[in-house]
Amino acid sequence: MRAIQAIVLAVWSTWLFNQPALAEKRVALVIGNSAYQNVSQLANPVNDSALMSATFKGAGFDVVELKRDLKATEIRRALRDFSDNVRDADIAIVYYAGHGIEIDGINYVIPVDAALERDIDAFDEAIPLDRILTVIEPAKQLRLVILDACRDNPFNKTMKRTIGSRAVGRGLAKVEPTSPNTLIAFAAKAGSTASDGDSKNSPFTAALAKYLPKPGLDLRKAFGFARDDVLKATHNRQEPFIYGSLGGDDVALVPAVAAPSSATSSADPNAAIRHDYQLAERIGTKPVWDSFINNYPSGFYTDLAKAQRDKLSAEAASAAALEKTKAAVNEQKRLAIESAKFAEQTKAAEDARIATAKIKAAEEKKGHDEKSIGPLAIVTTPGQADVAIPKVNKPVVDSRAIVLEIKRELTRVGCYTGRVEDDNWTTADTKVSLRKFAKFAKLSKTPEEPGGEFLEKIREKKDRVCPQECVKGRTLGPNGSCIERKRPATSSASTKDSAPRPEREAPTAQDGGSCSRMNDPVGCNCALKTGGYIYASPGSHSGYRFRWNDRNAYSMCLYTAGRR
Repeated sequence: MRAIQAIVLAVWSTWLFNQPALAEKRVALVIGNSAYQNVSQLANPVNDSALMSATFKGAGFDVVELKRDLKATEIRRALRDFSDNVRDADIAIVYYAGHGIEIDGINYVIPVDAALERDIDAFDEAIPLDRILTVIEPAKQLRLVILDACRDNPFNKTMKRTIGSRAVGRGLAKVEPTSPNTLIAFAAKAGSTASDGDSKNSPFTAALAKYLPKPGLDLRKAFGFARDDVLKATHNRQEPFIYGSLGGDDVALVPAVAAPSSATSSADPNAAIRHDYQLAERIGTKPVWDSFINNYPSGFYTDLAKAQRDKLSAEAASAAALEKTKAAVNEQKRLAIESAKFAEQTKAAEDARIATAKIKAAEEKKGHDEKSIGPLAIVTTPGQADVAIPKVNKPVVDSRAIVLEIKRELTRVGCYTGRVEDDNWTTADTKVSLRKFAKFAKLSKTPEEPGGEFLEKIREKKDRVCPQECVKGRTLGPNGSCIERKRPATSSASTKDSAPRPEREAPTAQDGGSCSRMNDPVGCNCALKTGGYIYASPGSHSGYRFRWNDRNAYSMCLYTAGRR
């Protein structure tokens, strides 16, 4: 029973002493800028910031704020908000990965929206290092700024110098913190540039993630080990550097593991390796598992660590395959969209071709219609018979000729009784004849303007269309001609009583002309003084209605002679 109590007490003591001091508060702000808007983008800062954020969280930090691709106003806001967490903290860390620049000995970190067309633009568009140091100033035990920002800066090539003596350096400038217990770590020493490397993370950040979370390891030694790894990885071309100083006590991000008691050692010989495994599991990154496997080459926990590392590798491969699949799907969508656009363009081209063909066919039909009335296009008089008619490629259509031809055809089918040689389309005779033809030919409407299409419709009629009309007192006979309407028979008494009506003299015509009788009992011809003849037929009241025989013009002439 006492042995069991001793084991339980030893395990509880080990857990208790392995916890960080309750009074110690650790906070970290992690910024990674990759998506620069005015220069080429960086691949690693986003990955580096994610790794360092996981490292600080695995080390048990109370606050870890991860920010990515920040503009100038967003960096200022992030620093202002982080200052509230630093106010009562023991350890405060700011990690920045991205572009940095040095102008006249002042170091700046560069937001993603900076343009930096002139050197003085850095005052407005970039964030000075001094502002970051001011934010972490309240921390009691350790103030640490890590800058993986010594890359070859593309802004230096295009930036205009407002003063010739103002220097824009390569990399970052050497800096000496004025506050105690303050360290500033550069990925490369002052005046030199850092490399992004060929892997997912930069050599400097990968080394930091490997050594900073080691329990009980002093920061100065951790940065020293990281320096050695970077020199080895870059073939001595890049040397990280630390500015500032600390006191004599060791300062570790992860507290040291208390030495297990003899009772604990005898009860659980794997307590130390298990504790290290649990710590590595809390961080859960591939570099940490590699470090654990290097420290413990064999054993049960080593096998577990290898399985965890392989799991991370499989997840990374799965993520890469997923990204590849997404890219393939996006490519298929793009090809489908392009194919749809091509099909739409092809259909539009085909529709345009069909529309063009229809227009061409309509023009050819119209040309054919105009050609069919080509002989009517030009009217000549006997005096113009010998005049040469100029040849043209396209027949010229004379609307007057069409009107004349339409009237001739309307006369042929019995619908027009006016003057054929009159080319006026708007006369009353013309309108009446058009309505009559449309009525008896069963057309949907009467044409408003003369045209070849209407002329062809009349020509299609081979027989009479409009019925023949006779004047008053006459009617249609069996042969279709107008004959005298038969009068009703009268009684013999009336015949005997009635005496033959005397023939009256021919009436006097209008304008002084003379009229002569005709055998036709219903009318007479009148020779006018002005020339021509008038045909007189019974009219209303006591007069006769005269009609011109020549050119079919209408006129009225009243006289007092009665009907004979």
